[in-house]
Amino acid sequence: MTLAGVWMAVLTLNAQNVRETIRLDEGWKFAFGNASDPAKDFGCGTEYFNYLTKANSIHNEGPYAMKFDDSQWEEVRVPHDWVTTLPYAPEASHSHGYKTVGYKYPETSIGWYRKMLPIANDDLGKRILIQFDGIFRNARVWFNGFYLGCEPSGYATQVYDVTEYANYGGENLICVRADATLEEGWFYEGAGIYRDVWLLKSAAVSVAPFGTFVYSDLKAPYSKAVVYVETEVNNHGLTAQTCQVEQRLMDAAGQEMAKAEPVTLTLQGKQTLATKQQLTVSQPHLWSTTDPYLYQVETTVKVDGQVTDVYTTTTGIRDIDFDADKGFLLNGQQLKLKGVNMHQDHAGVGAAIPEALMAWRIRQLKQFGCNAYRASHNPMTPAQLDICDREGILVIDENRLTGINAEHLRLLKNMIKRDRNHPSVILWSDGNEEWGLENTIQGTRVAAAMREYTHLLDPTRHSTIANAGGTELIKGLDVVGFNYIVQNDVDNRKRNNPTWKIVGTEETTGCGTRGVYFVGEDKNRMVSINYHPTPNAQHPTPPNVIERGWQFYADRPWTAGLFYWTGFDYRGEPNPLSYPAHDSEFGILDYCGFWKDEAWYLKAWWTDEPVLHIFPHWNLQGHEGEEVELWAYSNCDEVELIVNGKKLGRQPMPKNGHLKWKAVYQPGRVVARGYKNGKRILTQTIETTKPAYKLVLKTDRQTLTADGRDVAVVTVEVQDAKGRLVPNACPELDLRLEGEGRILGVGNGDPAYLGADHPKELDCKAFHIPAFNGLAQVLVQSSCTASALQLECSSAGLQSGRVDIQCENVKIK
Repeated sequence: MTLAGVWMAVLTLNAQNVRETIRLDEGWKFAFGNASDPAKDFGCGTEYFNYLTKANSIHNEGPYAMKFDDSQWEEVRVPHDWVTTLPYAPEASHSHGYKTVGYKYPETSIGWYRKMLPIANDDLGKRILIQFDGIFRNARVWFNGFYLGCEPSGYATQVYDVTEYANYGGENLICVRADATLEEGWFYEGAGIYRDVWLLKSAAVSVAPFGTFVYSDLKAPYSKAVVYVETEVNNHGLTAQTCQVEQRLMDAAGQEMAKAEPVTLTLQGKQTLATKQQLTVSQPHLWSTTDPYLYQVETTVKVDGQVTDVYTTTTGIRDIDFDADKGFLLNGQQLKLKGVNMHQDHAGVGAAIPEALMAWRIRQLKQFGCNAYRASHNPMTPAQLDICDREGILVIDENRLTGINAEHLRLLKNMIKRDRNHPSVILWSDGNEEWGLENTIQGTRVAAAMREYTHLLDPTRHSTIANAGGTELIKGLDVVGFNYIVQNDVDNRKRNNPTWKIVGTEETTGCGTRGVYFVGEDKNRMVSINYHPTPNAQHPTPPNVIERGWQFYADRPWTAGLFYWTGFDYRGEPNPLSYPAHDSEFGILDYCGFWKDEAWYLKAWWTDEPVLHIFPHWNLQGHEGEEVELWAYSNCDEVELIVNGKKLGRQPMPKNGHLKWKAVYQPGRVVARGYKNGKRILTQTIETTKPAYKLVLKTDRQTLTADGRDVAVVTVEVQDAKGRLVPNACPELDLRLEGEGRILGVGNGDPAYLGADHPKELDCKAFHIPAFNGLAQVLVQSSCTASALQLECSSAGLQSGRVDIQCENVKIK
């Protein structure tokens, strides 16, 4: 169970300990409203006494009224992104991937949700909260007809106290109206309740929401760590209470490692007070990228000797620093950040990414050596941070909008207070590319003010704002973030400002469409500008840009490292293309997470694993007799290339570089041999395949948990009769699932595919999608029933493929 690292259900035999966390993902009803006509928006707010004039008017007729009839509404599960099933249109938003949502489409830009929730009589006297991890956007929330509030941002966690509004022993209504008319970012954002929702129950005297701050003071040789725990305790009752606050540090096996002196607090009714305690642990097990060891701090609250709350905070003990001469240091050792920028959408599910799929995406990044993740350009979902904690991924956690007034600082505080216990977070980003501020004195002032506000909320970390080339705003930063070395004269700036701490917050990958190698052959898909650069006056022989970025930061020890734009393709910003292209193609991996050639470049230079990758593939029909370039990404000392039996030579591999040869294309075989210390250690062969013959299905996991949320990522490969991937095959695929599970979504990595990738029905058993350049992806989700699942894929004229997946009941330890 995951909830922002700190909200974890802890139940004991003590009847007074009532902290409980319940995931509210089932039983939601959904319907479109209307952004331009209140009559078509269920009359929202048009009553004689509406929800703004009276707390809970008997005149209420809208969806927030208990008596409202939602029998014709659609049943959905959350997380839910309603944009996934909307069509594309050429006049829709370019930046958001041409989906028919936004101000031009009032009939599909308002979404209403209703859920009935039983609350037991036994819960009377407890504190009851509803938490939304993210709703896009401008979300108004009601509970039993009472208006709770509105959150304009689609990225802020919302927590509402419904204790006094609850109907104990009966049904309760949660109602949400999300308005995606306006865009908050310049990339696909989805719409609706696209992150998790929680019901939180605790005793009247208990730890406040996100009410702990755990951090460590330690120095080399790290034989001892002092762990500080700041705790906010709330008395939700009406009379004064005296409580005792205790702290224990538990290791990963649940053994107590340290204990703090108890503190006594006296709280008036409805009062929240803070306390600070410390624990000392000897020989701490340090958190790192290679050994992400996690502790838990157990905060116990007692009233009159009786336990009223046990609140668990996951933490890691580590030492981080940004240094003007050494870059980034983790536990006293220089560590180069090998990072990527990531948006929050995926093929088949849009922005509503299940936690299991988030974890899969992180594992794909780690395979090519990635150790860092920048959440661009908004606070990430809490579940993603939990995964980064467990996987040892370093995080730049980014605020959505730069500014220093109440609205800006409220959102900044929301992010930092929610996320500051995560050991993965190494740097706060207060904003990104604020062009209107970067070259003004106001920019310097705003940056410096946000820096200090950030320090007040978390004195243990630095902050930054990513800079697109300006000269003023960066003067107010702890760490200077540079977006693209071609826009920032980094060397001269460092020379003139030797005390600056520097990180490359964005650097281009130069990637294009997976498997596309010839310019002009397809106007809706893009060739990698690394493989086919465009000469210009400044660069008559343009550089390989993914190499340019890594070489720059790798060669300068005073830089912390870099974050490539981007790790995965994402929907929206298909620059420099336009409709029907709808996805950005600068991902190192495509929209499904399939590898592009550039992933092999990074694996070669970001990992110690021997790598040899040659491209393009050798199914280049229509180019017979033409001269083509063959490239090798490798970390071998030397690579030899043989094309159709002809040796083209053995070349030394430049550090952080690549090799290339020219050959005349004819169908056949290409063989590459990699040498280390004079000995051949790797051989790669690519061949012109036979026509597509069969479909082969491969799943990342054979076993799922039958919890209704777990996901298997299934890859469909189009192979020839010899079992070789056919890299240009795009057959139509028919998918069918048997057993108690569902097809959650599909994809193929094609940035111009305009067909459906997410089913409209709740429990989809059949779907259709074409493969793209030999591959497709199916997301299979478990139900809450243990079952054997069989996914079959067929296509006219091809041998069908099948994969078996077992869904098992949750094992209770």
